[in-house]
Amino acid sequence: MLGKRVLLVDDHPLYRAGVRRVLEASGRYRIVGEAGCAHEAIDAADVNRPDLIVLDVQLPGISGLKTARILRKKDPRVKIALVSMVGDDGRMLEAFRTGALVMLPRDLTPSSLLEAIDRVCSGEHLLRAQVQSRPALANRLRAEMRVVSTRRAVALDALPLSTRELAVLDCAAQGLSNKQIAEALYVTEQTVKNHFTSVLRKLETEDRVGAILHAVRQGWVEITPPLSNSGVQWLVSQSSSRPAVRHTA
Repeated sequence: MLGKRVLLVDDHPLYRAGVRRVLEASGRYRIVGEAGCAHEAIDAADVNRPDLIVLDVQLPGISGLKTARILRKKDPRVKIALVSMVGDDGRMLEAFRTGALVMLPRDLTPSSLLEAIDRVCSGEHLLRAQVQSRPALANRLRAEMRVVSTRRAVALDALPLSTRELAVLDCAAQGLSNKQIAEALYVTEQTVKNHFTSVLRKLETEDRVGAILHAVRQGWVEITPPLSNSGVQWLVSQSSSRPAVRHTA
């Protein structure tokens, strides 16, 4: 079956199944992969090279918005349709910054979903129209664009980490030990250590705290529970108050 290649990213299998049914029934789309989290999405995008990614904003771990930025960094040609229960101005602006072409409500009807996907795949930037329909948000975006236009353009570096290295770093940002990371990713502890060695070399940092802080600043990972806000403070204090020690374990 020919058609646009689509990757579905949502942590609810039933929702993915519903979207798959709608898109495949049209005969214009071919689902080439599914994912339930950021790591799976990045891996699936690398393998399947989709034309379009339908991506839930509320992913566990690394958020859908950060995942969209990573995916667009790795493949600027890919079209992204974000799905969200919430469409407030702040989230809409963040979605626009990722390069996504539309923000879809999660309770959209099948016919409206298909129409929106068709329009995005035909080249329409629906998110721009969504932003412009909100005067306060449009003014905020124009002000931001003016500031950006006064700065020298700097090309974004490609994500330097492999999918597995990113997964290891994201697990570490959640406060998991090497053993817990190994269990979560179904690898050995030595493999986790090897990945960390590679991460530290690529990011030119002395230890995993520095690597996590660098990745958080770049938007590659998020510090999530159990660390939460106290975890952020712990990382900052560790980074600023103790001498750097090269990670060897």
